Amino acid sequence: MIDTASSLQPLRVAVAGLGFGEKVHLPALRHCPLTEPVALWHPRRERLEQACAAANLPGTSELEALLSDPQVDAVVIATPPAPRFALAQAAIAAGKHLLLEKPVALDAGQIQELQRQALEAGVSVAVDFEYRAVPLFMQLKVLLDQGAIGTPWLVKLDWLMGSRADGTRPWNWYSQRAAGGGVLGSLGTHAFDTLHWLVGPARSVGAQRSMAIPQRPLADGSGRLAAVDAEDIALLQLELEAASGRRLAAQVSLASVTRPGRGYWIEIYGSEGTLVLGSSNQNDYVHGFQLWQAQGSGALQEISPDPALAFPHTWPDGRVAPVARLIGWWAEAARASRPMVPGLAEAVHSQAISDLALAAADTGLRQEF
Repeated sequence: MIDTASSLQPLRVAVAGLGFGEKVHLPALRHCPLTEPVALWHPRRERLEQACAAANLPGTSELEALLSDPQVDAVVIATPPAPRFALAQAAIAAGKHLLLEKPVALDAGQIQELQRQALEAGVSVAVDFEYRAVPLFMQLKVLLDQGAIGTPWLVKLDWLMGSRADGTRPWNWYSQRAAGGGVLGSLGTHAFDTLHWLVGPARSVGAQRSMAIPQRPLADGSGRLAAVDAEDIALLQLELEAASGRRLAAQVSLASVTRPGRGYWIEIYGSEGTLVLGSSNQNDYVHGFQLWQAQGSGALQEISPDPALAFPHTWPDGRVAPVARLIGWWAEAARASRPMVPGLAEAVHSQAISDLALAAADTGLRQEF
């Protein structure tokens, strides 16, 4: 493993995957004083050359060359889900610290294997559950931990988006269940981690999934349609276990085909009041959030954002700021040679609930964790 813990130089990071990786991770890595982007990787040479020219960075389509480069301390893997497991295994074997997009792999068993390998290699692995780094989510967590609503009784989370409501949007990996597509992977893994972080781990799940748009046109322009088997709507009933050991119900609604869509809203009801966090902004999942609290049976009152939790920099693309904050946590963990939170342990639990939700939807039977 490359020893970055004893050095004050920035963590030198390569980015693998040029969608979210190029748009969000690159500017976040450049903004964070503890990291420096040093290389790009993509399997398609033409796409790689385009990104390298725009970012003024070297790049390679040869994974072995990237991972054998002593100037690369760490790798961000922001590819589609299917190849992530093999890429992460190779990076860990090369002694590289990792930041993984989610879903980290295609099932929880693969993530557990990565966790075992990372512990043996002594590398720090972060998972980009970036809602943990969004100021008002952090403020909500503080209020819950302080007992602001007493004993939590009920959680309701709606995440209703319209990003895939256009039926002419081409068929791709997102349309394929076997490739990690669908709202359980894209939204559910985030939602489950947020609930585990705010309230406690899920202990059982019941689920219904559906495909509102069952076919999409192939991207080759032929006009042919391909079947969609990855859900664009998922309705879930979870049982969470709070820190006290008390079980409480959580209702989760996920969709990528609701126009205009309600956006992201989480409501937490307790013995002494209510907390509500939400935003209807479909274009930016950081800008636009507001937080409200009701005490007892009183009316909801908006809570002012805590300036101590605010981002130091405002970006046109709100995704950059929480990712940059999480990248800073990751770099600190890598320097100190300590486990990263959120990391693979959190990803295992989130993915396990996603796996169980699919099983519950397939069988019609509630699944226990």
